[in-house]
Amino acid sequence: MSLMILEVDTQLYRLLQSAAARNHVSLEEECRRRLEGTEQRSPYLQALVAELRAEDEQRRAGSQ
Repeated sequence: MSLMILEVDTQLYRLLQSAAARNHVSLEEECRRRLEGTEQRSPYLQALVAELRAEDEQRRAGSQ
């Protein structure tokens, strides 16, 4: 299992926590819901996901 560390803006983190509590889900579930598109997409989160995917593709290409 890989460990991933994300740096998230404090205000964004608090907003995600608040939304998770309002929706009665975990922070992870709230993030997944937003990333899957069932919630309005944040440009910040979209950029973060794109960056993570690119890094993952580079890592996979380097290990082959």
